[in-house]
Amino acid sequence: MNTLRARGTAEGLPEWDRCAVMGVVNVTPDSFSDGGRWFDTTAAVKRGLDLVAQGADLVDVGGESTRPGASRVDEDEELRRVVPVVRGLAAEGVTVSVDTMRATVAARAVASGAVLVNDVSGGLADPAMVPAVAAAEVPFVVMHWRGFSQDMNSRAVYDDVVAEVVAELRDRMDAVVAGGVDPARIVLDPGLGFAKRAPHDLALVAHLGALRALGRPLLVAASRKRFLGHVLAGAEGAAPPPARERDAATAAVSAIAAHEGAWAVRVHEVRATADAVRVARAVEAARTAPTAAPTTPGAAR
Repeated sequence: MNTLRARGTAEGLPEWDRCAVMGVVNVTPDSFSDGGRWFDTTAAVKRGLDLVAQGADLVDVGGESTRPGASRVDEDEELRRVVPVVRGLAAEGVTVSVDTMRATVAARAVASGAVLVNDVSGGLADPAMVPAVAAAEVPFVVMHWRGFSQDMNSRAVYDDVVAEVVAELRDRMDAVVAGGVDPARIVLDPGLGFAKRAPHDLALVAHLGALRALGRPLLVAASRKRFLGHVLAGAEGAAPPPARERDAATAAVSAIAAHEGAWAVRVHEVRATADAVRVARAVEAARTAPTAAPTTPGAAR
């Protein structure tokens, strides 16, 4: 199968000839990854523009931390954090996604220029989310989710993580469509790190084809997550490197995801992943190119 053709895109989003790169702007004081570095509106907008300059195709703006154990922020505060940043980036021509579990935040962000709603609960956290997305007629990321951050680790119990995530995502996608969202606007996300332990995450990355078989574009969000820390720690009992030292490992997963036909990868640091997905695209193209490349003097240097 041609993975480029299988990658697809959701209706209402630009089409790229490779796996897209979604840069992350966390407008929070307590992100597991960047610890509030972009909490100020001006700093957050600048960060988003910097990510685009480094190769991001779209920027995902979120105002609520979803790290394990995180408490929820109230709606007014989330709106205060998110909407000005969305508006500022959209005014600069950036393709903006809003990362929220609240219908009101999603609707206000779309009104301010966001073109994609990325809900880590897949519409389960707020019953008004699916009707709001359907009414807005924007693409919707449906992530595999089993509960809020406070207790999601206790829900990381699977007999066959790949089969169960596929089945639960299929059921959730069907429910979202039944709620009025156009199936052509749905993107799926396996929810790496959400109610999953390191072996679960690795199994899902190893079997992205099973998720793509659901027939919708796939977003892979592995950036800086705990399972990469476990891999990099290596020996039993060794301390995993901090989140900001996992970007090379993130780029490795981005290359794998691109090779396996993911529509996009969501990352905190863009440059290495932007390079990785472009190399993956070049390798895809080489598969169909003539194998006897023309010889140019000095080309091997």
